[in-house]
Amino acid sequence: MLEEIGAYDAKTKLPELLRRVAAGEAFTITKRGRAIADLIPSRKRSQLKTETAIANINKARKPEVTDEKLREWKENARK
Repeated sequence: MLEEIGAYDAKTKLPELLRRVAAGEAFTITKRGRAIADLIPSRKRSQLKTETAIANINKARKPEVTDEKLREWKENARK
């Protein structure tokens, strides 16, 4: 269950709430005890983190071999 916070407190503490949401927390904003909205981390940010992690894994798996590097290996093999 998400942590509940009143609408007035959410308004006055918005910068702090946004920092906490960026860190992965989520909140339900209430007004007079009734749930009004959920404040959750953006899916776009999560997707970007996932894509970056996958790119880093792929980069670590297969090193980039440039034409220059191939020529160097070829020359070294002939010696």
